[in-house]
Amino acid sequence: QVQLVESGGGSVQPGGSLRLSCAVSGFSSEYYVIGWFRQVPGREREGVASVSSMDGSTYYANSVKGRFTISRDDVEKTVFLQMNSLNKEDTAVYYCAATTLITMDLPDSGIMRYWGEGTLVTVSA
Repeated sequence: QVQLVESGGGSVQPGGSLRLSCAVSGFSSEYYVIGWFRQVPGREREGVASVSSMDGSTYYANSVKGRFTISRDDVEKTVFLQMNSLNKEDTAVYYCAATTLITMDLPDSGIMRYWGEGTLVTVSA
């Protein structure tokens, strides 16, 4: 059974940094894509970043390019999202999600099969 468990959310001031973690377990396929998504109440869930287990290719939303970095630790089976230069627009619940479908860009939330419970990130002065 695939499980994704997020951690690392919290409150931070504008300009600050946070690192989110997603512990991944239960995959029987060698190929999968892990993505980070975020959602604000009343708005659609949006993709933030993704990484492929096959070749490590990464994709980012334009709104976070240059500020966020997604990475993976294959030994610990964990995917990280390093978030720098945070601003209030980054406030959201952040979700880790996975798919075994082949993707060549930031995946749409609709194709992600497995989801974590989410972790709240609040950016405020």
